[in-house]
Amino acid sequence: MGQKGVTVWFTGLSGAGKTTISEQVAKKLKEQGYKIEVLDGDIVRTNLTKGLGFSKEDRDTNIRRIGFVADLLTRNDVIVIVSAISPYRGVREEVKEKIGNFVEVFVNAPLSVCEDRDVKGLYKKARSGEIKMFTGVSDPYEPPTSPEIECRTDLEELDESINKVFASLQELGYLSEPVTV
Repeated sequence: MGQKGVTVWFTGLSGAGKTTISEQVAKKLKEQGYKIEVLDGDIVRTNLTKGLGFSKEDRDTNIRRIGFVADLLTRNDVIVIVSAISPYRGVREEVKEKIGNFVEVFVNAPLSVCEDRDVKGLYKKARSGEIKMFTGVSDPYEPPTSPEIECRTDLEELDESINKVFASLQELGYLSEPVTV
């Protein structure tokens, strides 16, 4: 399959649905025979960026490292699925410019919805002061100004969000044939 590399970068608050959507997109692309790699923020922090904290500088370093790996893979015609909060717009734009073939997916849900979905109990810990500098609570999240795709997970079904991603990837020329859920 003549595949063109692209980084599909899912950004949004914790609990917005980044991992849920990106896992389904990755699964379907694999089923269709595409070469893909997944860089999930939690897994990357455990392996590639272990030891970094949550200061703005450390978060920017984390995103730059993810971007570096994504760029290497994208240049080698792999579809790279990145799922990372990546709270700061500036470093996301920097990575986007470096990679070039980059599709930003803003997984958007109101903070209250994300807190209701908080399976890990992170928002509760942040609200009690147990977790410092938590994105959306005590540290900012800067939403994208013009993402290629916006998934409103509080308003749409999972399949709608997934299909938005596939439709955009096809429209942008990264998929050779339609993929739907």
